[in-house]
Amino acid sequence: FFLHPSVLGALGERDQNAMDRKKYETELQALRDELKKLRSIESYDDQKQPLCSESKSRNMKALVPGLKTKQVLKGHYGKIYSLHWAADESRQLVSASQDGKLIIWNAQTHAKLHAIPLRSSWVMTCAYSPSGKFVASGGLDNLCSLYRIPSIEDHDPSQEYEPHCEFAEHEGYLSCCRFMDDNQMFTSSGDATVIEWDINEEKCVHRMTAHKMDVMSISIVKEKNILVTGSCDQTAILWDIRTHKPIMSFPGHTGDINSVDFFPDGNAFGTGSDDASVRLFDIRTYRQQQKYTSDPLVGCSITSIAFSKSGKYVFSGCDDFICYVWDTATGNIAEKLEAHENRVSCLGLSPDGHALCTGSWDALMRVWA
Repeated sequence: FFLHPSVLGALGERDQNAMDRKKYETELQALRDELKKLRSIESYDDQKQPLCSESKSRNMKALVPGLKTKQVLKGHYGKIYSLHWAADESRQLVSASQDGKLIIWNAQTHAKLHAIPLRSSWVMTCAYSPSGKFVASGGLDNLCSLYRIPSIEDHDPSQEYEPHCEFAEHEGYLSCCRFMDDNQMFTSSGDATVIEWDINEEKCVHRMTAHKMDVMSISIVKEKNILVTGSCDQTAILWDIRTHKPIMSFPGHTGDINSVDFFPDGNAFGTGSDDASVRLFDIRTYRQQQKYTSDPLVGCSITSIAFSKSGKYVFSGCDDFICYVWDTATGNIAEKLEAHENRVSCLGLSPDGHALCTGSWDALMRVWA
């Protein structure tokens, strides 16, 4: 019994392909095991600061941005807890204070455009929708309240504002709210969850659970379908918005994480914590790239953070009444913004990157440029 040479050749090629496939599967599994090891919390090394090491090797110097107060926004009579810029070029922003009001400002002219009385004065967060049609707020009442903002043409100074809708699924205080668009938003809570909401249907779409303690802050990159959360369990978690599942948990902090913000390109994010440090994490390597701290900050809490438009600087509000400007690459303090007379509780950068606004327990907001 003899096989034709062409058949023998085909059988040999099949056996070779099977051997190659087994080899590739073995190599692929080894790479998966290595990636799993790199992602594990046990392999985390807080002493490694790749960005700082690289900047030193290139002899990079910190540049002073030279920011000055351009406007002082006066109108609140209680501690300011939150602010958020409108996404367009209107120069508008919304602020929330424990005087029980949301105020919408023109930051350029310091004019108050709308003042919205809240049902509860214990407000902790506010947000502007990307289109500018809605603002949202929430706090110790466990509710997220949405208000429709009339256009300038339709605005009636005597108008009484009523919530467009209210979301009441959280079992703890509302710590942060952020819009994806006019029909989708996310809220975080002291009940250790994040909820996705359908605004048109006025209902909870999905409850995201992974944190072990209060979730304090949310930052979203819509184009990448990812969001990051910071929690009192001292970790930040990167989430896939499409699956509502965590991608990776980022350890490192030794205190509550109060604020998170994505780097402008969406490939990294920053965190601010009660441990007096700001940290930069890369979502591609799943590793900390930089730690921003200084001896004068020991014992202080970082309340809020934001990156400059270019990513050159990271701003951090602190309870020592100062807003620190850090050089992202070198890790050094580039400038201190000292004007507030109480805790800097919140801050945010305008969409065009030309202005920084800081809010404080001194009931004032300052616009820097």
